[in-house]
Amino acid sequence: MRPVIKALRTDWCRAASDSGGRPGTSLPSRRSVAPLIVTVLLALIVLCGCGAGHPPAGTGAPAHLVVLGDPHLPGNNPAAKRTVLAQINSWRDVALVVAVGDLTERYGTEREYAAAATYFRNLRHPLAPIVGNHDYYFKTPYPLAARGYVRAPFVFQQAKLAKFRQTFGLGQHYYKLEIGGYLLLFLSTDHDRVGTGIGEAQLAWLRIQLLRHRNQPTIIFAHPPLPGTQTRFRHYVNRPGAVVQPAAWMHMLLITNPQIFLWVSGHTHTPPTEASYASFINIYADRIVNIHNNSMKGDTIWTNSLYLYPNRVQVRTFNHRENRWQAEFDRTILVPPPR
Repeated sequence: MRPVIKALRTDWCRAASDSGGRPGTSLPSRRSVAPLIVTVLLALIVLCGCGAGHPPAGTGAPAHLVVLGDPHLPGNNPAAKRTVLAQINSWRDVALVVAVGDLTERYGTEREYAAAATYFRNLRHPLAPIVGNHDYYFKTPYPLAARGYVRAPFVFQQAKLAKFRQTFGLGQHYYKLEIGGYLLLFLSTDHDRVGTGIGEAQLAWLRIQLLRHRNQPTIIFAHPPLPGTQTRFRHYVNRPGAVVQPAAWMHMLLITNPQIFLWVSGHTHTPPTEASYASFINIYADRIVNIHNNSMKGDTIWTNSLYLYPNRVQVRTFNHRENRWQAEFDRTILVPPPR
């Protein structure tokens, strides 16, 4: 595993400038690893003849990001998870691998964090991990076999967040990167009373980043999805505890920052077999496309790849069990024009 700080030393990845506007080139410190109508093309495009590891057709070489949905390590399917890592390692064009939360199986225990560290140590590409509710929010039951999910006291949540940062070599558990001209914002759930919540300090940081980079196309990676961007295929989907919080605050921030056009999430374990996995319902506030990702808990594991071109992002879904791209889920999202 190369942690996200190491990714900043590659040709694709640089720290995002705090001066706003278009991309900067400065390296980071350790602490930071609408009136405009934007046309969003969410088309299902059938691409033929594309093999594993081959970028989609287009002009120039795009930056290739691979998204891992909820690894839940160690879990009960280690062989399938090892296969995923081996296949991704064989893709030589990968600029960054993003793990969208719930890297640990249930409670963020020492054993689970050790398993996550061991697993990602075999990753040959830079890793950008973010926190999910299972990584910090729940109290570890004693004995462990008792299970159940109860909110942990604040001090224990903070200890688990510290363990997350230590495990993955992060100065902070939320951060920004710039890749291929895009601003990438990595949000972690860290609210002490809502497992899908973003804490006040992180919200303040997010607002500042969006102000400073108001003319730069922005993609947000977060564990919880945006509300109403999928059908209620499970009983908890679209409920307050299954979407990003505080929802009203986040809604206002999103609709007043038209540079945000993609939201990439996990949490709901949305498989490609679900009708709303790749659908027009994924569009939030008529503008922002939510890319949902399934977990890595089953024998069949899918990952999404984002190919970042200067004027568009192509999203493709790979079936790791069958070792093939599933072209029926291909999507193209246009980049919003600068304000």
